[in-house]
Amino acid sequence: MTKSPFAELVKWSNLQYASLPWRKHRSLYTTLVSEIMLQQTTVGTVLNHFEKFLQSYPSIEHLAKASEEEVCISWKGLGYYRRARNLRNLAIQIVQNHQGKIPVESVVLLQLKGIGPYTANALVAIGANKRALAVDANLERVLARFFGYKDVKGIRLQKKISNDFNNKKILNDIEKIGPRKLNESLMDLGRVICQARKASCALCPLKGDCVAFSSGKPENFPTILNKKTSLEHTLKLLRVVVKEKNKILFYQKNHDEWLSGQWELPSFILETSDDSLKQYPKIEWNKKFTETHMIKTGITKYSIENQIVEMNLIEFKRLTKSIDIDYIFKIPNEKLNLSTASIKVLKRIK
Repeated sequence: MTKSPFAELVKWSNLQYASLPWRKHRSLYTTLVSEIMLQQTTVGTVLNHFEKFLQSYPSIEHLAKASEEEVCISWKGLGYYRRARNLRNLAIQIVQNHQGKIPVESVVLLQLKGIGPYTANALVAIGANKRALAVDANLERVLARFFGYKDVKGIRLQKKISNDFNNKKILNDIEKIGPRKLNESLMDLGRVICQARKASCALCPLKGDCVAFSSGKPENFPTILNKKTSLEHTLKLLRVVVKEKNKILFYQKNHDEWLSGQWELPSFILETSDDSLKQYPKIEWNKKFTETHMIKTGITKYSIENQIVEMNLIEFKRLTKSIDIDYIFKIPNEKLNLSTASIKVLKRIK
């Protein structure tokens, strides 16, 4: 009997990454938490937060009972807080509609608000060890190279790979290997060896059967369209610090703004190359700043220069008399879910 080309891959993955905490003590709940955390975040970052988060929320019931602000505070350091709110909302849905038991059928999982095809398949394959393929950017790249897909990278290619898998055109031996082992080993390979900008083929357990490796130009699989990689817009913001004893003035971002639910220092647009931007109110400010009162940050497609000014409440009210935002004095401690930019500003003025 011919040995599967993926047997060596699974062996390599087990030797290198079996000790990851979400793999050592596995359950459907810990799989859900780790998969949401790992979206748009590196393994190294998640390692620093995963076990601490589970100490705060050891079960899906604990997570469902927590407030949104409590969960976001526990999420601090992982970024992209929408994922934290999404995870809490999923916990609430599962407790209310499924008696706290996470479904293991893709069709049922996709009915939950906040779960897409990748997460659903990850829960089935990795959490329940059932036949499924969780196609993210890593699996898309690895499988495109291994099987020789020259399609353009993106959603269409991911759907094509998923359809080929569902129609048993690829990976027919997944149940023999183990859906969990195969999915995780492919993820490890894409993260560490078969990377987007660098394919370290000499180290790859799959190179003997890989179409892209045999072509001599593995980076050509899949096809990648040229895109702008730099931040497209510049944005200059005024960040205002108003102190009252041990409290500082903040406002809470609403649901349709960046960083929704977080607290932020009063912030205003001074200049921007994007005339359509409405995340902050615009304001006129002609005073000059020194470098000690400026920090740089970035978000989505914006490169941000943050100009910092301190003023008293009377000056602030005069500045914002035509702006309809509820500003509130708060103590800036760990219990307050502050935006990263606000934290950096407060550190700078200390």
